[in-house]
Amino acid sequence: MWALRRAGNPLRVSARQVASVRGCASLEVLLSADAKTAEEQCEQGCQKSCCCRHSKQSACRSSFSSAWSMWGRSFSSQAGANSGDKEDGLEDGFSDLEVPPEADKKDEELTLEESSDEDAVDEIDSLGVDTDAKPEKETVKRVSQNPLLKVMLEAPRNDVAASLKKWVDGGNNFDRSDVFYVILQLRKRRFFAKALQLLEWLEESNLIDLVERDYASRLDLMAKVHGVYRAEKYIDDIPASHRGEVVYRTLLANCVAEVNVKKAEAVFNKMKDLGFPVTVFAVNQLLLLYKRVDKKKISDVLAMMEKENVKPSLFTYKLLVDIKGASRDFEGMEKVVESMHAEGIEPDILLQATLAKHYIFGGHREKAEPILELMEGDDIKENRSACHVVLPLYAFLGKKGDVERIWQVCEANPRLDECLSAIEAFGKLGEVEKAEKVFESMLAKWKTLSSKFYNSLIRVYANQNLQDKGKELLKRMEENGVRIGVSTLDSLVKLYVEAGEVDKAESILHKLSQRNRMKPQYSSYLMLLDSYSKKGDIHNSEKVFNKLRQMGYIGRVRQYQLLLHAYLHAKSPAYGFRERMKADNIFPNSVIATLLAATDPFNQKKTISDMLD
Repeated sequence: MWALRRAGNPLRVSARQVASVRGCASLEVLLSADAKTAEEQCEQGCQKSCCCRHSKQSACRSSFSSAWSMWGRSFSSQAGANSGDKEDGLEDGFSDLEVPPEADKKDEELTLEESSDEDAVDEIDSLGVDTDAKPEKETVKRVSQNPLLKVMLEAPRNDVAASLKKWVDGGNNFDRSDVFYVILQLRKRRFFAKALQLLEWLEESNLIDLVERDYASRLDLMAKVHGVYRAEKYIDDIPASHRGEVVYRTLLANCVAEVNVKKAEAVFNKMKDLGFPVTVFAVNQLLLLYKRVDKKKISDVLAMMEKENVKPSLFTYKLLVDIKGASRDFEGMEKVVESMHAEGIEPDILLQATLAKHYIFGGHREKAEPILELMEGDDIKENRSACHVVLPLYAFLGKKGDVERIWQVCEANPRLDECLSAIEAFGKLGEVEKAEKVFESMLAKWKTLSSKFYNSLIRVYANQNLQDKGKELLKRMEENGVRIGVSTLDSLVKLYVEAGEVDKAESILHKLSQRNRMKPQYSSYLMLLDSYSKKGDIHNSEKVFNKLRQMGYIGRVRQYQLLLHAYLHAKSPAYGFRERMKADNIFPNSVIATLLAATDPFNQKKTISDMLD
């Protein structure tokens, strides 16, 4: 455990890793018309159920008390409260003050999924079925044989209860395993609101007996649909006998998913106060949280694990490997792996991919290539599950021959995840036509695809500056009835930003998020802020910065850094910026301190022009 505590300490280095529905108005109108025109089309005779006049509840978050104590240790609970260490400063990217321009190339396409669901799905869902993805044909067959799932898929989004009542009135019964299979399928399709309404209706109807994990599943869905504050209030409605540790750990996971530091720490303290044991799941959530906002606290969490005798899980090691790799501390990363082996835990393919990824972007190709060979095994045909993982890694190594070799193994009978990886890999290599061929073969085989597969090709077009092709694919999405969600919106913003049309990207982000009543991703706003700041456009940078706050994205250092860059590039003093950060409980790291000095009107040591030169 001592080795892990050392691995948790942030490395002080200068280089930083790069960061990373349908409305009633037609997509073509939203892409080309101004906001007023689109609004008028929405209001003229629209009878679609998706056109809702009610505004979404504000995503702004209230602040909570920052004081908390844990086993005699005092943790700061200020969201993103960083105090001067470079490692804490740039959670999303390199500073262009610290590295040459050629280093500022995004590698977010290769970033592994950081969702807490990876470690939590079995903990928060009482589904009674295997959560692993099933082959497509088997899934289609099961859906066609499941009348309840058909009812749920066809039910109006805002009136699931009426469809369920009709189902019961027709003489149908609810089987527990069948019900929660349906919930699983709705979750996979990201129909969280429908799944929530199903659970709410079941609880109110008393047609099946719910257990603690069922209540936890409802709380999880409520957090995803309405936010963690509504979910927390729901706990009081759960019968006391079912208000156990699983319920609170589910709330904790959702607080972490929203990067709500104060609320996550408060929930963790509440669990301690209630006498629940400190589990590796809860600890992993804290590690995941501090990995994103304040890496200095990681060593404290590891010390707490040692005190409470909590054994690390594979997911714990994945987090620590990723933290050390992102810091470019390859020696520390290797020590974490040694500690894992000493505990008798073998790395899975995702941990191996994380190692390879960091070696690649750290310039250690010679260390990445043996890992890829190990991931492939003796025969990649026999080790088919590795194909979708190694495809993008070979692409980032520039190994076109290996990408084509792996894809040949899959091409005759490809799986969805393999196709997704192939599109990404060919796109990274600049082989746009091959990426398009993979996508078209998917459409021919599966007929209907979710938005994430369209998104993968849109991002290829964005990276290759093929704006017209991206717009055409978006129109096909609409024609095929594919819901445009936040990931598609993020890809669309990237498409226009890469084409240099930042104002257009911002307009589309605003209009589509309003039409589809969705909260855009943090990365969408960050792309806009980054583009405006490079132009020295203070007005629009401040506007996007304020929008981030309105959306509840607060306490992250990166947005303050980009806003300061706008003042720097505009050669304009940033009056009162230090006080603004203090009011938001954000403390300058070394990069921010440099920017503050450069934009300080009272700094006599160096002019802004000197800093830019």
